[in-house]
Amino acid sequence: MNAIDPALTGKNAVKLISGNQACALGAIAAGCRFFAGYPITPSSEIAERLARRLPEVGGVFVQMEDEIASIAAVIGASMGGVKAMTATSGPGFSLKQENIGYAAGAEIPCVIVNVMRGGPSTGMPTRPSQADIMQARWGSHGDYPIIVLTPASVSEIYSETIRAFDLAEQCRSPVVLLYDQVIAQLSETVALDGAGHASATRKWASGPRADYKPYDGGSDAIPAMAKPGDGYRTHTTGLTHSESGFPTQQPEAVTRNLSRLFTKLERHRDLIDSSEALHCDDADVVIVAIGISARAATRAVEQCRAQGLRVGLFRPITFWPFPEKQLRQAAAKAKAVLVPEMNTGQLRLVVERVLAGKPVEGLHLFSGEAIAPADIAARATALARGA
Repeated sequence: MNAIDPALTGKNAVKLISGNQACALGAIAAGCRFFAGYPITPSSEIAERLARRLPEVGGVFVQMEDEIASIAAVIGASMGGVKAMTATSGPGFSLKQENIGYAAGAEIPCVIVNVMRGGPSTGMPTRPSQADIMQARWGSHGDYPIIVLTPASVSEIYSETIRAFDLAEQCRSPVVLLYDQVIAQLSETVALDGAGHASATRKWASGPRADYKPYDGGSDAIPAMAKPGDGYRTHTTGLTHSESGFPTQQPEAVTRNLSRLFTKLERHRDLIDSSEALHCDDADVVIVAIGISARAATRAVEQCRAQGLRVGLFRPITFWPFPEKQLRQAAAKAKAVLVPEMNTGQLRLVVERVLAGKPVEGLHLFSGEAIAPADIAARATALARGA
């Protein structure tokens, strides 16, 4: 079970790989030893790579009959003590939502990769989109917290996949890795330095078995999980439950445990939060973007700066919980904010809420094409000049 993936041997090995390949290699470096999935464009390369690699490191790959069964198998593997993941795209992500809500409510660590493509419905399987931002946070019913990471390069897919597993284990939470089709199938050189990564492990139950409560969060609000075979009595359900794990509709117990579920992530924002600010200290215009749109925005910022215009970029890497404090700091001096995204304005809605009262303009493209740097630069230039 502790064998090392041959692709990761050698100190600071550098390889030319795609985003999806980087995701698969990052998962193995993080200690993932179970994958269940169903092929879907444009995420299938993740499953293809893991089908070969997982058996080489003592892991298990299973192609399930559909996406619903895939996430169910991942939850079961994680409850058995194994680091587990699945990967999909829009339609498959929709099918997984009920069980993602189950994993959030039952606090089962797992990683779900969603490679965004055009929608709705079957949409455009081979074209990029960034229209699953809200679904990643609110896709299942009821109130629940979840962690969503949005890498913007092949190298970052590799490192954020590793971090996704670490956060899932440390916070006992499902983690969604959300990136677009362009970055998924883009090839870049990546330093595969994760072989020596000290993978995080979940908080396992210890102490007297008679005193164990599977949903007692303790001082850090994260419950200790019972390791199969250790003899701790545990009960897992999708129903609202008390610290014992057994179902309850008693108002005080429901309020107490659902509140702890949210408090758990808030208490560990130092682990969870990640963002990047580029030239924001003096910026008159701050661009807010993720994924390939952030890559285009970086070039646009360079073009604007070359013309003497004070334009900056704020990029959420952790998207949910949203880095509100960091965005407010980055946009403190800005007279206007520009949000380029490949949807009809989902990120803009978040930015407008966080920066209430500050002018926020959207640049939306949902034709299945990436937004060009020149288009972002042109609009940022107009805003900087007061047009």
